[in-house]
Amino acid sequence: MTSHATDHADRPTEFPAQRQEPPGSTAAMDPVPDHGEKTYQGSGKLTGLRTLITGGDSGIGRAVAVAFAREGADVAITYLPEEQDDADATMQLVTDAGRRGAAYAADLRSHDVCVETVTRAVAELGGLDVLVNNAGYQMAREGGIENIDPERLDRVFKTNLYALFWMTQEAVKHLKPGGSIINNSSIQAYDPTVSLLDYASTKAAINNATVNLAAELGPRGIRVNAVAPGPIWTPLQPATQPEEKVAKLGQDTPLGRAGQPAEVAPAFVFLASPRDASYVSGTVLGVTGGKPVF
Repeated sequence: MTSHATDHADRPTEFPAQRQEPPGSTAAMDPVPDHGEKTYQGSGKLTGLRTLITGGDSGIGRAVAVAFAREGADVAITYLPEEQDDADATMQLVTDAGRRGAAYAADLRSHDVCVETVTRAVAELGGLDVLVNNAGYQMAREGGIENIDPERLDRVFKTNLYALFWMTQEAVKHLKPGGSIINNSSIQAYDPTVSLLDYASTKAAINNATVNLAAELGPRGIRVNAVAPGPIWTPLQPATQPEEKVAKLGQDTPLGRAGQPAEVAPAFVFLASPRDASYVSGTVLGVTGGKPVF
């Protein structure tokens, strides 16, 4: 593997220029992201919680699945059919942690698929305590707003926003007091990149939906929060960004580097934990390398 410069935290500060076809593969990345496979140690924060993570095959989703399983949760994930290898690897990590796992090939741009996915997870896990709306799609574009074609806009909004609504609508039928929903937002909601106009717009909408849902579901004892990651080294980067941007990913943050998925997962654990976050709802927690989320 290529040697890269690292900062004091021993994390890469630059990456070799690389490009993949969407949705991207973990194994093809250089370097392979850190999902906490060798480092994350649980302490029983999520013991017995039944969780469903959309887009749980790779990147932040895989890191969250690993952390949740090692904290004692049973974990179901969704993935796109072309992400089978990544999904299998994630499930192996979940079962290695001694937890029950389930994986569903599901394109969540369909209302019926979202309903079916939640129904299957509830049946296989015996209920549902935590929903993580993590699945997302972006694609950097050249040119102005005229270059966002209807098919692309439809894919971005349905993957990032419609699916969140549809999954949540179905999940709240099963969540009991003490349950929680965690949405994956982005620094793009606060500091949008021009070439990601459509993606950034959905992330701003997710922030609004998170606060609104927290107000609606709070009286039912259900907490709703979000995590806003900054530039994180996941397959989404080489699959959706120009090579020159991939090489410099995260260098514009105060910490001077991109984050690893393993550095984001603890934020999801905190928000899901009845022990640690029982009075936390309506919050967007930034994991951005120092970029502000306000």
